[in-house]
Amino acid sequence: MQLEHTVTVEEAVQLLALVGDLSMGQPTNQSIRSAHLAERLALADGAGPQACGHVRLVTLLRWSGCTANASGFSALLGDDVAGRDAMLLDTLPPDNRMTFTSVEPLARIHCEVSGAIAQVMGLPEEVEIGLRRFWEHYDGGGTPDRLCAPQIPRLVYHANLAGDLELLTRDRGLDEALRLIAARADKKYPADLVRLLAAHAEAWLAAIEAPACPVQIPALAVPIPLTIVADTIELKLPWLMGYSRRLADLAERAAALAGLAPAQQRCLGRAALIHGIGRAAVPNIVWERDGKLGMADWEKVRLVPYWTARAGVQIPSLRAEAALASHVYERLDGSGYYRDLDGESLNLPQRILAAAASYAALCMPRPWRAACAPQEAARILAADALAGRYDMQAVNFVIAAADGTCVEPGEPAGQRKKLLSEREIAVLCRLSLGESNKEVARELQISPSTVGTHVENIFRKLECSTRTAATLKGLTLGLIHAE
Repeated sequence: MQLEHTVTVEEAVQLLALVGDLSMGQPTNQSIRSAHLAERLALADGAGPQACGHVRLVTLLRWSGCTANASGFSALLGDDVAGRDAMLLDTLPPDNRMTFTSVEPLARIHCEVSGAIAQVMGLPEEVEIGLRRFWEHYDGGGTPDRLCAPQIPRLVYHANLAGDLELLTRDRGLDEALRLIAARADKKYPADLVRLLAAHAEAWLAAIEAPACPVQIPALAVPIPLTIVADTIELKLPWLMGYSRRLADLAERAAALAGLAPAQQRCLGRAALIHGIGRAAVPNIVWERDGKLGMADWEKVRLVPYWTARAGVQIPSLRAEAALASHVYERLDGSGYYRDLDGESLNLPQRILAAAASYAALCMPRPWRAACAPQEAARILAADALAGRYDMQAVNFVIAAADGTCVEPGEPAGQRKKLLSEREIAVLCRLSLGESNKEVARELQISPSTVGTHVENIFRKLECSTRTAATLKGLTLGLIHAE
């Protein structure tokens, strides 16, 4: 990218909380409301301001690993979004396929990715440990490691109880929510905390829109790359890896050629990095369906930019970027979504973003087609412009910015590159696309056992144990990029 895009850790946390809510089929303020409850519970339990801040962060980020195991839940439940909503509400059908054996690897991916996100963002160790153990239960019946008290931090119970209270009260009313929570006492969470929650639940719910214990955590003001949010979103679908990064680079180049002001170029790049937020709300089965989508599927897809626009409502500092990002699928002839705007309503930055998104997507492979060569992508985009869907001037800027080829990312920085060998980087790039050891071996023309050895070395060097976490770390360290 021409410009370095950063957000504060606080802004990144809020973005990932929104992505987590969408991934779990929840209202976009579920994590925020739960965090306010969790702070009150922690405060009443004797926690100090700093500890309450840690509880808030764990509650907001507890679902940040949801994109990473979406494909697994899609295979297990058919619909990763609705299925996880039903899982939270305990309304899965009796014949569901969820067992400890089937859920354990998905929980491990989730916890490891959530912990890695906290680590990359420089959050306190207490937050990282809480996220890594979030799905563990008081009695040892949780996942992935069946840990029990006292191996589970107290803040995990604060976050779990608060989240369950908000969720169950909204779905079934306060009395039934408290009854269900009481039934889990000394199982999912300690009984003394359940009693404490029950004594204050009604009052806390009445004041749920306000934070209980505002506290300044220095780490939240630190700037971090906005790419961490884009990369986390794209873990949902391996074939999306690096798409937002490439789009940001291409859109900025095109904007510079168009003579847009530096502030507009910057806004375009940042909009490109967050444009996929709403994708988390759509089940993987829709994204990977063969053939044309039906009307019901299209209604879900049409809401993707709407949910992205909502990010600007919840995070005012990103309002301009979110608004621009939500225009990425609008078309000059009015055939786009979600606003059904036409050419008279679309400005040049919006037209450039739409054209750049199409070009970048054409240059990357999808499950239903191979990647287009740059010349073919340019031809398709120009034909669509002639048909009235894209602005021809914007298309010309995009094609010129691409310079006849797909935008190629730069080489990893020398110091980071040394972390893995060239062969290990090649293996990690293939793993990030969802390939099995056998598929990697075939592509790289080495034996599966050699691939296995490389994978073990990659995990050891990156300090992780799942392929998804290795992918996220590889992206954030600049070790891998889109093919």
